[in-house]
Amino acid sequence: MMIRPSAALRNDYAAISELAKTTQEPIYITKNGEGDLVVMSIEAFEKHEQMMKMRERVMRAEAQRIAGEPTLSTEEVRKMLRDRIHEVHD
Repeated sequence: MMIRPSAALRNDYAAISELAKTTQEPIYITKNGEGDLVVMSIEAFEKHEQMMKMRERVMRAEAQRIAGEPTLSTEEVRKMLRDRIHEVHD
Protein backbone atom coordinates (compact mmCIF):
# COMPACT_ATOMS: atom_id res chain seq x y z
CA MET A 1 0.00 0.00 0.00
CA MET A 2 1.36 3.38 -0.99
CA ILE A 3 0.62 6.34 1.23
CA ARG A 4 1.59 9.90 0.37
CA PRO A 5 0.81 13.21 2.08
CA SER A 6 -1.47 15.69 0.32
CA ALA A 7 1.54 17.98 -0.09
CA ALA A 8 3.07 15.43 -2.47
CA LEU A 9 -0.02 15.58 -4.65
CA ARG A 10 -0.04 19.35 -4.54
CA ASN A 11 3.72 19.85 -5.03
CA ASP A 12 4.63 16.95 -7.31
CA TYR A 13 1.57 15.88 -9.23
CA ALA A 14 3.68 14.47 -12.07
CA ALA A 15 5.47 12.04 -9.73
CA ILE A 16 2.20 10.86 -8.15
CA SER A 17 0.65 10.45 -11.61
CA GLU A 18 3.63 8.44 -12.84
CA LEU A 19 3.61 6.28 -9.70
CA ALA A 20 -0.09 5.51 -10.16
CA LYS A 21 0.41 4.59 -13.82
CA THR A 22 3.53 2.53 -13.19
CA THR A 23 2.27 0.52 -10.24
CA GLN A 24 -1.40 0.29 -11.31
CA GLU A 25 -2.17 0.42 -7.58
CA PRO A 26 -4.17 2.96 -5.59
CA ILE A 27 -2.24 5.64 -3.76
CA TYR A 28 -3.67 6.73 -0.43
CA ILE A 29 -3.41 10.47 0.17
CA THR A 30 -3.35 11.75 3.74
CA LYS A 31 -4.23 15.17 5.08
CA ASN A 32 -2.94 16.10 8.53
CA GLY A 33 -1.94 12.49 9.07
CA GLU A 34 -5.42 11.10 8.37
CA GLY A 35 -6.64 9.27 5.29
CA ASP A 36 -8.34 11.65 2.87
CA LEU A 37 -8.33 10.42 -0.75
CA VAL A 38 -7.37 7.52 -2.97
CA VAL A 39 -5.76 8.26 -6.33
CA MET A 40 -5.35 5.72 -9.11
CA SER A 41 -4.74 5.66 -12.84
CA ILE A 42 -7.71 5.56 -15.17
CA GLU A 43 -6.62 2.13 -16.41
CA ALA A 44 -6.50 0.72 -12.88
CA PHE A 45 -9.87 2.31 -12.08
CA GLU A 46 -11.52 0.85 -15.18
CA LYS A 47 -10.08 -2.59 -14.43
CA HIS A 48 -11.39 -2.32 -10.86
CA GLU A 49 -14.84 -1.30 -12.13
CA GLN A 50 -14.95 -4.24 -14.56
CA MET A 51 -14.00 -6.62 -11.77
CA MET A 52 -16.71 -5.23 -9.50
CA LYS A 53 -19.35 -5.58 -12.22
CA MET A 54 -18.25 -9.16 -12.89
CA ARG A 55 -18.34 -9.96 -9.18
CA GLU A 56 -21.86 -8.51 -8.96
CA ARG A 57 -23.02 -10.70 -11.85
CA VAL A 58 -21.49 -13.82 -10.30
CA MET A 59 -23.07 -13.06 -6.93
CA ARG A 60 -26.47 -12.48 -8.55
CA ALA A 61 -26.21 -15.76 -10.48
CA GLU A 62 -25.18 -17.63 -7.34
CA ALA A 63 -28.13 -16.19 -5.41
CA GLN A 64 -30.46 -17.29 -8.20
CA ARG A 65 -28.94 -20.79 -8.16
CA ILE A 66 -29.33 -21.05 -4.39
CA ALA A 67 -32.93 -19.85 -4.68
CA GLY A 68 -33.62 -22.82 -6.96
CA GLU A 69 -34.02 -20.97 -10.22
CA PRO A 70 -33.40 -23.09 -13.32
CA THR A 71 -29.77 -23.33 -14.39
CA LEU A 72 -27.92 -24.57 -17.45
CA SER A 73 -25.36 -27.34 -17.49
CA THR A 74 -21.87 -26.73 -18.79
CA GLU A 75 -22.71 -28.75 -21.89
CA GLU A 76 -25.85 -26.67 -22.53
CA VAL A 77 -23.86 -23.46 -22.29
CA ARG A 78 -21.17 -24.80 -24.62
CA LYS A 79 -23.82 -25.74 -27.19
CA MET A 80 -25.42 -22.29 -26.91
CA LEU A 81 -22.02 -20.65 -27.44
CA ARG A 82 -21.20 -22.86 -30.43
CA ASP A 83 -24.61 -22.10 -31.96
CA ARG A 84 -24.09 -18.38 -31.37
CA ILE A 85 -20.63 -18.48 -32.97
CA HIS A 86 -22.08 -20.22 -36.03
CA GLU A 87 -24.84 -17.58 -36.26
CA VAL A 88 -22.29 -14.77 -36.22
CA HIS A 89 -20.02 -16.40 -38.81
CA ASP A 90 -22.81 -17.44 -41.21
